[in-house]
Parts: sequence; C-alpha cells; structure tokens
Amino acid sequence: MQIPFEQAVQHHGATVLRVCRAVLGPGPDADDAWSETFLAALRTWPDLADGTNVEAWLVRVAQRKAIDITRARARHAVPTATVPEQRSRHGVPGDDDRELWQAVAALPERQRLALAYHYLGGLPHTETAALIGGTPEAVRRAASDGLKTLRRTYPTKEVDPR
Repeated sequence: MQIPFEQAVQHHGATVLRVCRAVLGPGPDADDAWSETFLAALRTWPDLADGTNVEAWLVRVAQRKAIDITRARARHAVPTATVPEQRSRHGVPGDDDRELWQAVAALPERQRLALAYHYLGGLPHTETAALIGGTPEAVRRAASDGLKTLRRTYPTKEVDPR
C-alpha cells in the first residue's frame, strides 16, 4: 500500500529542497524546482509502482526540474533590480549557512552534483552515476574530491572545549 502523498512531502521535502539548493544555489530557482518537483510528483503519484524508492524517485524528478530551470536561465534575461532578501520558511540555508552554500556552489559541476545527489539526496553512487553520467567509481571520486575541497576551503568555527 502506498503512503499518502502529504506524508511523502513531509518526509522527503527537506531532502528534495537541499538537493535543489545544492544544484541551483539558494534562492527562488531552487524553491521553484522544489515546487515543480512535487507538482509533477502529485500528477504521477496514483500510478507510482508499489515498492518504488520514493526518495530516490523524488530526487530524480528534482534533478530533471533543476535541469529545466538551468535551461530556462540560459534562454531568459536575468533581472538586474535588487530584490530584498526573504528568509526561507524551511530555514535552509539560513544566514549562518550562506558561506557553506557559496562554497558548494563554487565546486566544479560534477563534484557539486555528486555531493548533492549522494549526501543530500541520499542516493547510492550507482544511482547518482545514472543521473549525472559516468561510473559509480567516478562519482565516488568526484564526491570525495568535492568533500576534500570543501574541507580545505570552507571556514570552520572553533569550538570551546569547556
């Protein structure tokens, strides 16, 4: 028996949002990809096969929506007016995480996607390889290189041992 769609949104919504933000960067494009992902999922939900890995399926839908948005960016002019910042209802990424998301955005595309789909989306390297192309070993290496770069470039805060 399939779980209700609302429960799927509650259970997997944060994961899908993290993936969208890792692929598209924080901002309205990621939020739009999240919304489009769940609208598309809602249309397909009644026909979804029993036993489907819902989280992996939603991450794949999110990946396709992110590609659509990336393509749309290339076809449309980017507005230049400054829009006031608004906090996300989900709180990720918040002001404290801005540097982290900027560091993730600065990674080469393969490393960023490997990290997003494997660590944020929870997909195994084999499914990540199917999404971004290449072998699971190459994806594992890209994710490892991305983590190594983040550890080297992202400033960590010292914790008082007391």
